[in-house]
Amino acid sequence: IPLRQGLAWRIYEEANDGVRPSIVARSTEAEPRFVLAPGTYTATVAYGFASASKRIVMAGQPITETLRVAAGALKLSGAVGDQKIPPGEVSFSVFVPVGTNSEGRLVRGGIKTGELLRLPEGTYHVVSIYGESNAIQRADLRVENGKVTEATLNHRAATVTLKLVAAPGAEAFAGTAFSVLTPGGDTIREAIGAFPQVTLAEGDYVLIARHDGQVYTREFKVESGLDRDIEVVAKSG
Repeated sequence: IPLRQGLAWRIYEEANDGVRPSIVARSTEAEPRFVLAPGTYTATVAYGFASASKRIVMAGQPITETLRVAAGALKLSGAVGDQKIPPGEVSFSVFVPVGTNSEGRLVRGGIKTGELLRLPEGTYHVVSIYGESNAIQRADLRVENGKVTEATLNHRAATVTLKLVAAPGAEAFAGTAFSVLTPGGDTIREAIGAFPQVTLAEGDYVLIARHDGQVYTREFKVESGLDRDIEVVAKSG
């Protein structure tokens, strides 16, 4: 399949005295034409993280060469159930597995929804992070030559709004410091404000709210796809 975009061509002139080859021409066209003096050159083409190269000898006559890049692409998105996650709330990292380590070598992080990531043919490990806490999903995906692999990673998570109130449904206290913990006491997220929003994986949590020297706690559950308010009632005494 001829590649029509996303290409970066470079022509290097070979040196005979051990000097590093120098770039004599560049192009981003699909089928570039180069005018070269007689001599020996190396033509390279990069397609994202994939590349190919070929040695070319110019003898004063026009020649046509084809470089073959074994590459495809990934296009990623996230969802909770049937609902797509807005692009700005989810990001992806792509790794090359090394031995038994699925995250052996990072190819690229901070990949956005719908972004086309061009890669050499092979199997990759994808990590999807929804929000900034513990809503994480992983998948192994195969990139095939000449194809775009589109994948949606499905999260079991929800976004909760944290509030410290004097009574259920009352106005939230400003300047409250919140800590979200696992039942075992591990801190998942900390936030300060009247009603900060936190995206959490499905499960059980403990919420601690600190305000004016007082500490209040409550337990709560996160159910996938159920965004809601989590109120801590500030009870005196």
